[in-house]
Amino acid sequence: MTTAVVYGTDFFCALVLRTAFARIDDPALAATTGRIHEVADKRMPIPGAVGVVTAVIAAALAFFQGAVASGILAALAVAVLAVWLGIYARISAPINKELTTAVLADQVPANVRELQRTWDSVIVVRVALQGIALVALFLAALSV
Repeated sequence: MTTAVVYGTDFFCALVLRTAFARIDDPALAATTGRIHEVADKRMPIPGAVGVVTAVIAAALAFFQGAVASGILAALAVAVLAVWLGIYARISAPINKELTTAVLADQVPANVRELQRTWDSVIVVRVALQGIALVALFLAALSV
C-alpha cells in the first residue's frame, strides 16, 4: 500500500503539478515548490521506506516458502524501487533541499525555472518505476 502512496504522489506531480507550475511566476513557483518540499521531504520518507522494506520482506518470504515466481517478482520490485531511490537521491532530493532552503530564507533562486525543469525531467521515469514496482508486487501476490 505504501508503494502506491508514493506512486500516486509522483503521478499527481507528473499529471497536474508540472503544468500548473509552468503557468505561475517565479516567486510563486519558488514559494509553492519550496513549501511542498518542506512538508513532503519530512513525511514521504515513511511510506517510501515502508514500501521498500515490505517488498524486501515479500521477496524473502516468497523464496523461503519456495514460491520462486513470487520471489523473483518481489525482487524485481525491490530492484526497481532501488533505481527510483537512486534517481530521487541524485536528482530530486538536492533540488528539493535547494527550494526548501530558499523558501525558508524568503528568497527566489535565480535558477528556479531550471531547477523545476530538472526536477520535472525525471518525474515521468519515477512514475514508471513506481508503477512497475506496484505491478510486480501485485503479480507476486497472485503467484503465491
